[in-house]
Amino acid sequence: MRITDDLSIDESLITERFVRSSGPGGQHVNKTESAVQLRFDVSASDLPAAIKQRLVRLAGTRMTQDGVLILHVEDHRSQERNRAEARTRLKRLIEQASRKPKPRIKSRPSLSSIKRQKDKKAKKSQTKAMRQKPRMD
Repeated sequence: MRITDDLSIDESLITERFVRSSGPGGQHVNKTESAVQLRFDVSASDLPAAIKQRLVRLAGTRMTQDGVLILHVEDHRSQERNRAEARTRLKRLIEQASRKPKPRIKSRPSLSSIKRQKDKKAKKSQTKAMRQKPRMD
């Protein structure tokens, strides 16, 4: 399965199981297995280690202890549409994991903005101090 121009995954690592869907649909739901449970073995895949690590973090609770990503799709009434949706979600998840996150650059307020803030605070303090009644010591 091709993810990007330079990234693809082996189809043999993807297994699909069809199960009964929950929710509305009348008797149709009780007799057809339209929901799909897609399993992708991340630990056995040839994806780079950095992408695997980000994929595990993105997957969260959808990842099992032994490194298998499970996607359960039951959005459509058709088995084929659910199957296509599951593959699309897997592809989107791997694409998202393949993008390297932009590193955060610490920023610091400029000296002039710090000075302005302190001046403003001093002025506000002075204004509030002038509102008080004078003390008779």
